[in-house]
Amino acid sequence: MTTSPDPAQSIAVDAPTRVHESVLELLPGLDNPTPLVRVRGSLDGAGIDLPEYSLYAKLEWLNPFGSVKDRIAASLIADLEHRGELDGEQAILEPTSGNTGLALALVAAAKGYPMHAIVPEKAPLTKKALLRLAGATLETLPRDAAPAPGHRDAGVSHASGKLEAEPGRYAFANQYANDANIDAHFESTGPEIWRQTEGRITHLFASLGTTGTIVGTARYLKQQNPDVRVVCVVPDADHDVPGVRTRAQLASDELLDESVIDEFIEVEHTVAYDAALDAARRDALLAGPSAGLILEGARRVLKRDAPESGCGVMIFCDDALKYIDHFLKHRPDLAEGTTP
Repeated sequence: MTTSPDPAQSIAVDAPTRVHESVLELLPGLDNPTPLVRVRGSLDGAGIDLPEYSLYAKLEWLNPFGSVKDRIAASLIADLEHRGELDGEQAILEPTSGNTGLALALVAAAKGYPMHAIVPEKAPLTKKALLRLAGATLETLPRDAAPAPGHRDAGVSHASGKLEAEPGRYAFANQYANDANIDAHFESTGPEIWRQTEGRITHLFASLGTTGTIVGTARYLKQQNPDVRVVCVVPDADHDVPGVRTRAQLASDELLDESVIDEFIEVEHTVAYDAALDAARRDALLAGPSAGLILEGARRVLKRDAPESGCGVMIFCDDALKYIDHFLKHRPDLAEGTTP
């Protein structure tokens, strides 16, 4: 008679147990990269047949707090600590209407710091609720003063006023002008992609929010191989793609370094939602609207250039789950009970 082995005895000593002392240990890095997943169906559906070319999505929604902004939140708070601006009493201050604020609030919670977010009045109620859920206190900018999502001026000005009026009470993370934003991607996202593709990457596709993702990642990759082509995918004017900006909105940005960007390509925001549906239905990737924007930009470049070989990586910043209302607005068929 044979007996089943003791499960505890059958586990290899060097197997990763995924047991952590803190959620912060889940933040990405060379030893814990966010995954690359090859995109096939979304290329086939667009009539793109490139047998020797591989296109990958880097799934940043698998960061512990759900977006690419987890990287910069940890970096911004580490920078404040390094500069001695956090001693346990100050609240982290940031104007935000999206993922950066949530990531900052959760990293702050894990470290025991309070968080104060300045949000536009028109920010979705779900975003405000998530910030409060993470422990942040909220201050709302009046509707006539609030900037468009991703546009910084009014929020930064208000934060600067609070710093002057209440010295010592706040530590300003300032995602829009702090080089720690870029450093996060130079030190993690870029090296991860280089190792994951074994240095074969020929194209990087990304969009622009605060610009830290594309600038930091591109700087690292071009340091390894100056021939890596960096394509920045931007939406059309008056778009409705959360978290990204048009090229016209970048004029006052302090972090943007156009020298590392080889091409800007504009994609209509309505098409971005169609592309996100392609990612879900053809590649089983629940991509958010900005990821759809980037996917469509990559498809247009590949159709135009038809590279004989190579390897492209798209930064998929977050997933579709936060943006169901946006999807329903642009694809009302999703609420009709039938799939076209």
